[in-house]
Amino acid sequence: MRHGSMIDPPNRFDKIERERDLEHLEWDQEYLSGLNERAIEYLADDSKSIISENNSPDIPFRYSINPYRGCIHGCSYCYARNTHEYLGLNAGLDFETKIFVKHDAANLFRDFLSKDSWQPEEVVFSGVTDCYQPAERQFALTRQCLEVALETRLPVGIVTKNALVVRDLDLLRQMASLRLVHVNVSVTTLDTDLARVMEPRTSIPSARLRAIQMLSEAGVPTQVMVAPIIAGLNDSEIPSILEAAKAAGAQAASYILLRLPLTVEPVFLEWLNRTQPLKAQKIEGLIRETRDGNLSSSDWGKRMVGTGQIAEQVRSLFRIFVKKLGLDRTLPPHDFTQFRPAIPRSGQLRLF
Repeated sequence: MRHGSMIDPPNRFDKIERERDLEHLEWDQEYLSGLNERAIEYLADDSKSIISENNSPDIPFRYSINPYRGCIHGCSYCYARNTHEYLGLNAGLDFETKIFVKHDAANLFRDFLSKDSWQPEEVVFSGVTDCYQPAERQFALTRQCLEVALETRLPVGIVTKNALVVRDLDLLRQMASLRLVHVNVSVTTLDTDLARVMEPRTSIPSARLRAIQMLSEAGVPTQVMVAPIIAGLNDSEIPSILEAAKAAGAQAASYILLRLPLTVEPVFLEWLNRTQPLKAQKIEGLIRETRDGNLSSSDWGKRMVGTGQIAEQVRSLFRIFVKKLGLDRTLPPHDFTQFRPAIPRSGQLRLF
């Protein structure tokens, strides 16, 4: 089994850091075999709520829903990896092999949408996981939650890099006809070999483009996300990705520049040196040029797009091609007027 990470980095909340007492660990075939063969574990998540709220001015939505914690995709660069540390686990192999499943997600969503205090806003699938990761084939929690959204006429957004999204075309087509859904498909590279090592268990690029085509043909407003852009690795592909997405039917485009917050940094750097040994030092240097000498930044207004000459070159190249291709637009607005509160599990309806 391919992994994006091959390490178990220390949890930043642990007071004691544990190290394996093995000499020449990199040559220990038994240990390395164990990393390669780390099995996927599905663990029950008994969370009592399903909706997360953020107040970041550079994130274009306030509410998100995460049916899972962790992500089997195993993308080496994933900014959400360090969220597993709050569970006492690590941002490396644990994040992509210990997947927490919120079996009661649809009921929790329904309860949230039945609250008297809820005023309809877009809810996005998902903030810190991919709602169509391989676990979704088995558990179908995203589909169940979409059924609740359709029932209540709540507008939603979807962000994914998995072509499994087209499994739910029947629901998405209905929602699109009511102006209740936008889908954002992330395409990081058109190079299948690079995708397989960088995003080892998600859909290959051609499958994602095919998903964009199928969504567009079904009338579902669809945007391509070139995310993340990694200076020196995939930034040269910006024009070709945008052209391919436009040809597939994408209506709009956006991008995010790579940042490596907290314990995502050692995971990505290990991956970079292992898979791109001849270019690793140069790529790391270019990333630092976009982050004022660092590998991440948390300043609002800067963290998504970076700073400096390299970041400006990326921004300019992206703008030129989205304008040339007619992708410099926003998706059609949602219709919030149709929302009707969910019936809570208690069966008691709102009085007003």
